[in-house]
Amino acid sequence: MKSPCMRAVATVFVTAVAATAGLIAQGAAPQATELKDPKPRPDLVAYPYTQADVEFMQGMIPHHAQAVKMCRMAPTHAGKPQVKLMCERMLTSQSDEIRMMRIWLLDRGQYVPPPDATHHKMTMPGGATHDMLMPGMLTDEDMARLDKARGNDWDRMFLQFMIKHHQGAIKMVEDLLDSAGGAQGDDIYGFASDVFADQTAEIERMEKLLEVKESLQ
Repeated sequence: MKSPCMRAVATVFVTAVAATAGLIAQGAAPQATELKDPKPRPDLVAYPYTQADVEFMQGMIPHHAQAVKMCRMAPTHAGKPQVKLMCERMLTSQSDEIRMMRIWLLDRGQYVPPPDATHHKMTMPGGATHDMLMPGMLTDEDMARLDKARGNDWDRMFLQFMIKHHQGAIKMVEDLLDSAGGAQGDDIYGFASDVFADQTAEIERMEKLLEVKESLQ
């Protein structure tokens, strides 16, 4: 025989399961718990790093975040399976990299942009700040145009925009490597090199997809 306490726990469990089933039946899945930023770990910080490294990470977060926003349109906007698959892969890789960059900045006590930042917050001499787009990023008008497109039109526009977007990221890496003392640490150099290599390869794949689509017009 179950104790009163066990019966109470079982009742709560059954009620929770029933409520969850009801939400799923209505097409409203339970909300996932938002991941919280970990505590800073200054003792694990790798040296050296420079202001150029910090600004690269701070600027690459909104750059990645816009790519994530673009890729999230694919399930309802894209036409071809190849484009949808490419978006899924970009969504996973760039989301993971956003979290890594935010932790990198957090550990160093630097300003950490939100994971869904749409602009880079640039601090000017004297402390004033203003929002800016990093190289290759789309304007609000470009994003609105992309959101209105569907099917093959969306695929073509997405590929054109994302090629430009990736070229901007590569430019950011080149600027970092050209800066005095930039990317000297193994961690920042490794990440910047990965961005350069991965996005160069993705540009080549997107250009091939775009050539196929244009040949069918």
